[in-house]
Amino acid sequence: MDKLPMAAHGLERLQQELKHLKNVERHAVIKAISEAREHGDLSENAEYHAARDRQGFIEGRIKELEDKVARAEVIDVSKLSGKDIKFGAKVTLLDDETEDEATYQLVGVDEADIKQGLLSISSPLARALIGKSVGDTCDISTPGKGFKSYEILKVIYQ
Repeated sequence: MDKLPMAAHGLERLQQELKHLKNVERHAVIKAISEAREHGDLSENAEYHAARDRQGFIEGRIKELEDKVARAEVIDVSKLSGKDIKFGAKVTLLDDETEDEATYQLVGVDEADIKQGLLSISSPLARALIGKSVGDTCDISTPGKGFKSYEILKVIYQ
């Protein structure tokens, strides 16, 4: 069973979603199914089928979240340091082609949000960066753009 690295706030967010699904959504969908059954013939009852589909989604998501919470490996990024890039590093990159700079923090899969600069540890770019340090370059193959080359300008841990 592989561990899932994540920060404490990432685990907390997963636990909150799990609690909401179990305590609110699960009960709401059971009530919706019950009300739809009262409308008669289930074979042509769209409300019933929609509620059952929603129930299947909720139960599947609950199982997925329970698995992720059980496999979570919480990493305290504030205690990390070093020159090499690893989970939790905030990395500033220079695109060799466009000269654009971008800063990303390497986070767990469920914490990723590229618009906020949070890059999934399992993404091709993050995997290419792991183990590298300031001054190194990394080349990655990107969908639709071919090969991209980045120079690492800064690595910090906060």
